[in-house]
Amino acid sequence: MRRVPAGEIEAAVIDQVRALIRTPEIVLRTWRAARLEDTALGESDVVEALQCLDPVWEDLFPAEQAHILQLLVERVDVSLEGIDIRLRTNRFTSLVADLRGRDLERMAVA
Repeated sequence: MRRVPAGEIEAAVIDQVRALIRTPEIVLRTWRAARLEDTALGESDVVEALQCLDPVWEDLFPAEQAHILQLLVERVDVSLEGIDIRLRTNRFTSLVADLRGRDLERMAVA
């Protein structure tokens, strides 16, 4: 197996996580899990929170980006066939709560 620079692996993981956050399956799973904690939370709230992450990703501090990845990514396996990323789907509800909290803070300041 040839060596792959860690930066390339990290970039691939980030790209995949950002893409997965937008998929209907992840949105639906996240909404179902979040609804158990907050029955007033609508699917549109989850969609909005997850969609707001991608446009601001580049503006986040590296520590914030790392925190999000550590929260969501359980394991990364690299093989000749490619990269296998195992997510902690149960942690998406924490991410949604964090993102919604940021939006509420911004509205309060505005």
